[in-house]
Amino acid sequence: MAIRIFETDPSAKPTSTFSDDTVGRFHGGRQENGVPVALSEWRVTTGDPDVAAAIAQLIGGTPVETDSTSENYIEIMTGTDKVKAVLSGPDAITSDLKLWNGNVLIHHCDGIEFLSPELDKGKPCGCPPLMEDRKAAHKAKRGPGPSISVTFRLAEDYDLGVFRLQTGSWKLAEVLHEVENALNKVSGEALTELSLELVEYTTKKGRDVSYRKPSIRVLKSWHDAIAEPKF
Repeated sequence: MAIRIFETDPSAKPTSTFSDDTVGRFHGGRQENGVPVALSEWRVTTGDPDVAAAIAQLIGGTPVETDSTSENYIEIMTGTDKVKAVLSGPDAITSDLKLWNGNVLIHHCDGIEFLSPELDKGKPCGCPPLMEDRKAAHKAKRGPGPSISVTFRLAEDYDLGVFRLQTGSWKLAEVLHEVENALNKVSGEALTELSLELVEYTTKKGRDVSYRKPSIRVLKSWHDAIAEPKF
């Protein structure tokens, strides 16, 4: 019989140190001198030199070993803002709202109810109902922001392994239901396009604004795609 010391104090249970089953991660930004910087082209990190070499051949860039303590210590600054990706279905996307204080998760909910800790699970989280107020609270570090995870395979090298995209984009969160609906309409795996979409506009005060947002566009069934000469 296993010990049950965490049933009475679940918050004391250590976080698992085991990695997931992904071979690398896609990023739309990076840290420079401790400051987050958005990128115009995908950055990929991995701990496998063979995967790094394959990524460089497929979508450009040069594998560089960094001093990161992460298992994904090899970095490739690719030459593209778009990749064709295969998603297993709606289950390839998970999302919730989180607020961190350093490495400590202090608020975890779905926007209506708490998801953790176990003692608070299912209780109203107290987040404001309006999107504008949610964003303002998160910007002021008083409320949670999106935590979206997408797992996928590269269409041009399906057997290379599963990759992960982790993003806190509010813009993606706002349309995530549309992406999931499109995936639901596809039977089985879906061919999609993951991109860092360029958004440009001029404010009413005449200020030019330009930024990139992660985007997922569902194209067709993967089964139908591979039946074509070139997807």
